[in-house]
Amino acid sequence: MFRVGKTRIQKVFEMDLNGMMFEQLLPDLDPADLRAHPDWVPAGTGDDEGHALLSIHSWLIHHDGRTILVDTGAGNDKARPDQPILDHLGSPFLERLRQAGVGPGQVDAILHTHIHSDHVGWDTRLEGDRSVPTFPNATVICSGLEWRYGAALADDDADGIAAARRQAGLGEPVRTPVSGTFADSMRPLEPAGKVWLIDVDGSEVLPGIRFIPTPGHSIDHASIEIESDGEVALFGGDVLHHPLEIHDTDLVSCFCEFPGAVGRSRRALLKRAVERRATVFSSHFPLSSAGRIVREGDGYAWNFEKE
Repeated sequence: MFRVGKTRIQKVFEMDLNGMMFEQLLPDLDPADLRAHPDWVPAGTGDDEGHALLSIHSWLIHHDGRTILVDTGAGNDKARPDQPILDHLGSPFLERLRQAGVGPGQVDAILHTHIHSDHVGWDTRLEGDRSVPTFPNATVICSGLEWRYGAALADDDADGIAAARRQAGLGEPVRTPVSGTFADSMRPLEPAGKVWLIDVDGSEVLPGIRFIPTPGHSIDHASIEIESDGEVALFGGDVLHHPLEIHDTDLVSCFCEFPGAVGRSRRALLKRAVERRATVFSSHFPLSSAGRIVREGDGYAWNFEKE
């Protein structure tokens, strides 16, 4: 359990993601940099064979009287033929959430950094042959642009896709979100009327909570900032997948959609984390998955924190 002011934050683990070599995760990575800078891969974040050690998890937050999840992992029973490691999972994620003291009906809000398959999967669960909301009392808060883009892609709406890309102003993507994600994990939320689509502009959406624009990994990716008693928690989403990206801020992951914006957003996040003295809660770092970004020479470095 982490404490940021009066806010309590706990990692809810879903699964390890340890099968990717560093050069697969980060195709532009120069292997010579890794040999020259072994400290870029902290202990426990890589193995001797060159695999990046990653995690998929959610963050459970008790803040200002609300019970909140930041992202919801990959989910069970999802058809992901293009992502075999996430295809038709059967993880005990909900049991782990209950072990943390929270049942699905107690979650008040879900805050999404972006709409990708490993971040929104538990928004819904399979009931018979239908996808239904997993957290029936939760308001799901996410970027309106991300939602419109996901809906247009799901509907093969060429005009809607083009309009979303024009609005984002990031150019043409090199990839799109995994097929099926919006249809099975987001659209089933609409009938319940519990979706709140926002502009990602840094304004306060709930007391002490802001969505900070960090686009590039996805069309309107947001980092989420929560402030309590003058202390700051910063949830960076997929601006960072691994600590070594803190040292080489121009690296682009194989999962990023708009690579031209990735470096700008990462540098903005690092600067904000240092200026705000934030505790940073990652989406994919292993171990505690939380830590501090600190200045190191002309750049930055990462220090894990223990719960």
